[in-house]
Amino acid sequence: MTELVRILGIDPGLQCVGFGVIDSTGSQLRYVASGTITTTHLPRDDLPARLNVIFNGIAQVVERYAPHESAVEIVFVNMNPQASLLLGQARGACLTSLVQKDLPVTEYTALQMKKAIAGHGKAAKAQVQEMVKRLLKLPALPGPDAADALGLAITHAHARHSSRMMDIAPKTTKQVRVEPSLLERAARPRS
Repeated sequence: MTELVRILGIDPGLQCVGFGVIDSTGSQLRYVASGTITTTHLPRDDLPARLNVIFNGIAQVVERYAPHESAVEIVFVNMNPQASLLLGQARGACLTSLVQKDLPVTEYTALQMKKAIAGHGKAAKAQVQEMVKRLLKLPALPGPDAADALGLAITHAHARHSSRMMDIAPKTTKQVRVEPSLLERAARPRS
C-alpha cells in the first residue's frame, strides 16, 4: 500500500505568499487547503515587519495542516535588482520558517512547475489555474498565488511518485560474456 504524504507548496512573494496543501497517495492527489499570506496591510518600507508576518504565517500553516514535506519556488533574477533582493528575502523567511519546523524542503523553478502542470514552461497564470483546478477536481479556479503554490505541491507529488516508481522498478541487467579470442580477432588488422 502506498503511503499518504501531505505536501505544502509555497509561492514566495513580499506582498503575497501563496500556499497550497495537498495529500498524495501514489499518483492520487487530494486538495486539502490553499490561500495567501499578505503583507499589504503594513507600510511598504517596514521590511522587518513584513518578513515577520511571512515567517509567522508559514509557521501557522505548518502547524494547522501538518505537512510531511514542502516544495518552494526558486526565485528567478528579475531585471530590477532591488525587487530580486526583496523577493529573495521573502523567500528566505519562508525557507527559514519551514526549516525551523523541521520540514524537508524541495525547490522547483517556475519553469519546472509549469511544465509539470500545463505541459510547457511558458504557461500563463490562467493556464496554471485551470490545470490545478482540473488536477485537484476543484469547484472553482484558485487564486493565482494559491494556484502556483498548489502547482508546486503537485509537481513535488509527481516527482516523488516518479522517483518511487524508479526505485521499485525491476533492476534487470543482462550480462554478456565475451570470449577473449573474439576480442583478439577484432583487434587484429585485416590483411
